[in-house]
Amino acid sequence: MGLRIHYGGTFDPVHLGHLAIARAARDQLQVAVRLLPAADPPHRQAPGGANAAQRAEMLALAIGDEPGLLLDRRELERAQRQPATPSYTVDTLRELRAELGPRQPIAWLVGADSLLGLPSWHQWEDLFELAHFIVADRPGSSLEQALPAPLQQALEGRWADTDKALFSAPAGRVLRLHAPLRNESATAVRERIAADGDWRGLLPPPVADYIARHGLYGVPTP
Repeated sequence: MGLRIHYGGTFDPVHLGHLAIARAARDQLQVAVRLLPAADPPHRQAPGGANAAQRAEMLALAIGDEPGLLLDRRELERAQRQPATPSYTVDTLRELRAELGPRQPIAWLVGADSLLGLPSWHQWEDLFELAHFIVADRPGSSLEQALPAPLQQALEGRWADTDKALFSAPAGRVLRLHAPLRNESATAVRERIAADGDWRGLLPPPVADYIARHGLYGVPTP
């Protein structure tokens, strides 16, 4: 049974670093990666200046027709059905597990910073029963340092030595990507745009054009 990889995030905006992570996972595991934009939080304006629909449109532009990169809108669709309900990763993985069955290997792709912050996620300890984790390690990441005690305990015995470990069980293992990754962050991209700095080179050209056309993130208008 094949592995399903999902890469969740706000993608606010999607940048070349995001695409590098998705491509690295696709190429290392030789399976498609489904990029899954998060819904807008209930009763709160989008912090970056782009709403969920715009973030999904930019993600679709970034992916284009590139083989092995797919757009998954399930969190946005769930938010439309349940507009007052927060959208948690654990709910998305439960939905996927119900859809794909108990034996399907599922992996959730995250950056190293997200893994370190896992104990702050809603019902985070349940996530290991629902999916594997694939961790994209940015340059200068703190994964080599001491992990928070609850996370260290949760990860004991879960690190996978080979890619095959993710195909042989439905959930519960943690794998690090081997490929060197870029160091962009969405926060830095938004700051450069707002400051009218050199930002276009950090984004896929169709995404940069979309931002300029819609005046997002404080981009100066002509």
